[in-house]
Amino acid sequence: MLLIGQPETQQELEEYFDLRWRILRAPWQQPRGSEKDEYDELADHITVRNEQGTLLGVGRLHLTDNSEAQIRYMATEANCRNVGIGKAIVERLETIAYAHGVERVVLNARDNVVGFYERLGYVVIGAGPTLFNEIRHQKMEKRLFAANAK
Repeated sequence: MLLIGQPETQQELEEYFDLRWRILRAPWQQPRGSEKDEYDELADHITVRNEQGTLLGVGRLHLTDNSEAQIRYMATEANCRNVGIGKAIVERLETIAYAHGVERVVLNARDNVVGFYERLGYVVIGAGPTLFNEIRHQKMEKRLFAANAK
């Protein structure tokens, strides 16, 4: 069973950022702190834990304006991939976006996970940034249901 929630204590927040750093930054020799940005204070953060409380995956959503939100910093422990953790995180982040009245969700997907996001209804809308001179990304978006339009 997967437990989906938010970091609520200082220790849980530290675990959350540690997972982001270990998966998304450390393999490219990026310093601690590079897994954070100025939107973290305003963002919604999601965690997935197993029944024993072990953190398995994380993701973040922040509003870019009244009609758009961005998913960033999706990370799942390497030994826990392809079992629904990423999907659970994205679905929870989309639910939050929908509750905010957002019309579309955008993200920059690493080339190796574009198919994952396509299976969740995202479409490539252009080339994204290249991180650390080697990790190519694609800009993707998903329009939320027209019923959510303001």
